[in-house]
Amino acid sequence: MKKIINNPDSFVDEFVEGILLAHPDLVKTPGDDIRVLVRADAPLDGKVGIVTGGGSGHLPLFKGYVGKGLCSGVAIGNVFSSPSSDQIFQATKAVNGGAGVLYLYGNYGGDVFNFDLAVDLAELEDIDTKTVLGRDDVASQPHERKLDRRGVAGIFFAYKTAGAAAERGDSLEQVAAIAEDTVEHTATIGIGLAPTILPTTGKPSFELPEGEMEFGIGIHGEPGTRRGALETADEIAEHLTSALVDDLGLGEGSRVAVLVNGMGATPLEELYVLYRKTHTFLAERGIEVAKNYVGEYATSLEMAGASISILDLNDDRLELLNAPAQSPFFREG
Repeated sequence: MKKIINNPDSFVDEFVEGILLAHPDLVKTPGDDIRVLVRADAPLDGKVGIVTGGGSGHLPLFKGYVGKGLCSGVAIGNVFSSPSSDQIFQATKAVNGGAGVLYLYGNYGGDVFNFDLAVDLAELEDIDTKTVLGRDDVASQPHERKLDRRGVAGIFFAYKTAGAAAERGDSLEQVAAIAEDTVEHTATIGIGLAPTILPTTGKPSFELPEGEMEFGIGIHGEPGTRRGALETADEIAEHLTSALVDDLGLGEGSRVAVLVNGMGATPLEELYVLYRKTHTFLAERGIEVAKNYVGEYATSLEMAGASISILDLNDDRLELLNAPAQSPFFREG
C-alpha cells in the first residue's frame, strides 16, 4: 500500500511536529521530547491534571484529546507501542498544578507497566496520582471479567467527563471517581473489514479474506470473536448495538450517548448509515439517544471498519458530556 511518508522511522516525530505547527494555540511540548505534549496553558494552578498516552497510529487518540475540558497532557510511543515511563513522568510534571494528576489510559499490558513506573516517579516528587483504565471492549472479555477488557474508542467518554470535572475544579478523588463511573457504564464493540499496514514494516497487521469481516476486532488488529461473510450495514449495526445493550443492561427508559467511530479508512457516509440503524434500533426499545458522536475518534491508521460505543447516561454524566471542550481534534460548546 502506498503511504504519504518520508523515512518510516521518522513518521511519529514528523506527524507530531505537524500537530504542533498547526495548533500552537492549543498544545506545546514542555521539554525536548516531541512525543510529550501538554495543553498550551499548562499547568493550571489548583486544578487536577489528566495525563493519557499509548502507542501512535490511533489519531485522534491520544494526542488529539489534549485541551480545555479534556486531557492535560499525553505521552506516546512508536506505532502500537507504549510510551516510556520517563515520557509519562515528563507529562505529569508539566501538567501538575498542585492538585494531583489522574492517569487515564487504555488497559494494555505495556501501558500499564510504564504508567505504574511513572506513579513511582511521581511519588518521589510528591505528586499525587490516581489511575483509571479504559476497559470498554466487550469482545475482549465476557461481562464477568470486564475488569480485564481492552480500552478502545469508548475512553473518549471518560476523557470528556473527567476533563469537564477537572476544568470546574473538582478534587483528584472526585475526578478519578467520575472517570471510573464513566468507564463502568461504557461499552464498545467493533468490526474489521481490512487491515492496517504498519509504516515500519510495510506489512498488514492481520489477514482477512476478500468478502469477509471480523466481529469484535481490536484496534491493533487483535482477533475478534468470529469471522464471516460481510453483512449489510443494518445487520452490522443491529448485531453490534444488541451486544452493547445486553452488556450494559439497557432497557425501556434508558438514556444513552452513542459514538459511531471509524477505524481510519471507512467513509463518513458509511458511519452515518451505521448510526441510522443504531439510533432506530435503540428507539424501538424505548432507549433515548440524548447525545451522539459520529466520526473518527480512535483509529488504527488505515484499517477499514468501525466500532460503536454506548455510554449509559444519568443527569450528571450528561451534564459533563455537554460541558465545553476544545482540542486539536475536538470542539464543542
